[in-house]
Amino acid sequence: MKIDITVFVKQVVDPDAPISSFHIDPTSKQLSIKPDTPFIINGFDETAVEAALRLKDSVGANITVVSLGYNFVMDVIKKPLSMGADNLILLQDAAFQNLDSFTTAKILSKAVSTIGNTDLFICGRQASDWDNAQVPLVLSELLGLPCLTIAKNIRIDNNTVEIEKVLPEGHEVIQAKLPAIVTVSNELGEPRYATLRGIMSAGRKTPSIYTAKDLNIDTADLSPKLIIEEISVPNSDKKCEMLSGDNSIEIGRKLALKLRESRIF
Repeated sequence: MKIDITVFVKQVVDPDAPISSFHIDPTSKQLSIKPDTPFIINGFDETAVEAALRLKDSVGANITVVSLGYNFVMDVIKKPLSMGADNLILLQDAAFQNLDSFTTAKILSKAVSTIGNTDLFICGRQASDWDNAQVPLVLSELLGLPCLTIAKNIRIDNNTVEIEKVLPEGHEVIQAKLPAIVTVSNELGEPRYATLRGIMSAGRKTPSIYTAKDLNIDTADLSPKLIIEEISVPNSDKKCEMLSGDNSIEIGRKLALKLRESRIF
């Protein structure tokens, strides 16, 4: 049984980017990023792509990747195609910036009808930029679909999806009828590397792009439900002292003395 899978992915700032890459407007409480800041696919979303590809390997599937945002970096957002996904849809509009979880899910729910029939939606458990972990749950409410969360394994059989849900001290098995939404965590395993053939194939593919107008979305309806009262870049007053010496034994002795002087031990 070949199934249709939609994977939602997000382009995020590289977690290793320096703090200086961010700027916060104290009046509007809006976060802006410097133009040269590197972006990546959200790590949990890469795992979601891997989960879809494993199902493609086992039962056969057509995989469509959907991403919402603005100013996409093509070399970044095409990575799921180079991994083996079949199609890429970009929901791209200037109005699709600085969205909260509710408006994000609202736009994605509008896009579902454009995508066509989908048996299974797969999402990463959360995004590394805001770490809210809310979009899949809100989306399940808007679409009226069951949401199975934090899966480390997914199986499809007889129009049923079954997952092993991650728990602090083990796992539990949950089932739901398709269509359904599943979120995955890094317990599923490492995503596969893109192959040279996959990279070349992705370079030849053109993503489908939909704007707010294409999705019949009134941008006036995109007012956030979440109001940011205060946001700031953390300041660090910690100092780092480098110890030098002729060899590791001397450096270790100096370190021990420093730790004793600081009453750490």
